[in-house]
Amino acid sequence: MRRPTRKVLTAILALFVFPLAIHAALYASREHPASYRDADWSSVGMLPAPSSEREARLLIFTGRTGRWKGIFAVHSWVVFKPENATAWSRYDVVGWGQPLRSNGWAPDGRWFGNTPRVLVDLRGAQASALIPKVRAAIDSYSYRDFGDYRIWPGPNSNTFTAAVLRAVPELGATLPPNALGKDFRDHPYIGLTDSRTGFEASLWGLLGVKVGWVEGVELNFLGAVAGLDLRHPAVKLPGFGRLGIDDGTALASPTPAKLQ
Repeated sequence: MRRPTRKVLTAILALFVFPLAIHAALYASREHPASYRDADWSSVGMLPAPSSEREARLLIFTGRTGRWKGIFAVHSWVVFKPENATAWSRYDVVGWGQPLRSNGWAPDGRWFGNTPRVLVDLRGAQASALIPKVRAAIDSYSYRDFGDYRIWPGPNSNTFTAAVLRAVPELGATLPPNALGKDFRDHPYIGLTDSRTGFEASLWGLLGVKVGWVEGVELNFLGAVAGLDLRHPAVKLPGFGRLGIDDGTALASPTPAKLQ
């Protein structure tokens, strides 16, 4: 019995504890805003004024969280604009007050001073077709009332965005492995992955395994995720996220000015 136990403990140390320790050290070596008030929450300038872009657009962003939480996790949110709309709509879940927030920050705003990444960016007819489904998923989100938010293991901001992805598998996307809380469910689960391209088994998002074309291979231990990206070969590590070939996500950088 000792050898199997030792192997399990070694695997946990190698896959989860050691990467988190390294990331914690690297994170501590950099400067970060001391508080919410000290952080920059301004727009990165990626999205144009809604009146200047007629076509529909649908995006999902992720941004590194602040203070000690930045060691472990990113925050995620949903942004969309129907065709001919005169305003962007942004939806987040946060840990103070009423969890589900609408337009609390600029749609492409920095999160705790960190430039966000674009996970999904759809335009035109494809966005128009999926925005109603995204809206329905937001309206039916279960953990929207005071007291529902829980930073670990969830439901938190990433539980919310994962619920949207689960309700709209046509998006063909998955949250990064350091989106802590993405695997939370209020019950044990065995079935299809959120993208419906594989299978998953999970105990309340605390222990689990999933194998899918979109999700890759993921092992969940107490909410931390390690694994492999199959579509875009990469290693998934707690804290770091994914390390490997570009998966199509990109930093939300300003749109180049058009020549007159």
